[in-house]
Amino acid sequence: MREIVLDTETTGFEPHQGDRIVEIGALELFNHVPTGRTYHQYINPERGMPDEAFGVHGIGPDLLASPRQPKNGEVTLRDKPVFNAIVDDFRAFVEGAKLVIHNAAFDVKFLNAELGWAGRPLLPPDCAIDTLDMARRKFPGSPASLDALCRRFSIDNASRTLHGALLDSEILAEVYLELIGGKQPDFALGPVRSGAGVETDDDWRPQRRETPLPSRITEKEKAAHAAFVEKLGDGALWTRG
Repeated sequence: MREIVLDTETTGFEPHQGDRIVEIGALELFNHVPTGRTYHQYINPERGMPDEAFGVHGIGPDLLASPRQPKNGEVTLRDKPVFNAIVDDFRAFVEGAKLVIHNAAFDVKFLNAELGWAGRPLLPPDCAIDTLDMARRKFPGSPASLDALCRRFSIDNASRTLHGALLDSEILAEVYLELIGGKQPDFALGPVRSGAGVETDDDWRPQRRETPLPSRITEKEKAAHAAFVEKLGDGALWTRG
């Protein structure tokens, strides 16, 4: 089972009021195990960056014609591609996978807005597992933010001083695995990814042994069983065809 843990950063809250995606970060899980494959892209939203959004993620201080240059690890978006230029690479990375998103409605709303503007098919309503909803159902009445869940599960998020899509997706992957029961919820009984590739046969069945195992019943035990059945007479179940 292939899943993509995903996060976005945006210029605001409402795409249909002009807000756009400025960063996408995602990583791949196969049977709940990180494969090492990631997707990360900064995106030029072709609009200014509100101070409120910049204060959250620190992206885009000199987005358009501002003379201010980025500092202290800030990211400029003027030289980054627009969404139309990266949409097909993004779709190829997530194709066929279930998305895992914290507050999925927010990210899916933005992704579908961008996909629609780019003339690409939209994500279906059931495309994502919402870890925010999972956490609220599992721990009713408790804080369910990503930071709160990191504290609950003792996950180190010390490097998360600002929101960042790839960092948040890496942290969310750890949170998700805890929410579903730990790092090996299926006891590693499913197909695994190896350096040579992925076993994708989800309909695996046990195969007949080339050499049958020897019987563990001794000849003495066989004789005793036959004698016991004989004593039961003709009415025994064993004698009915």
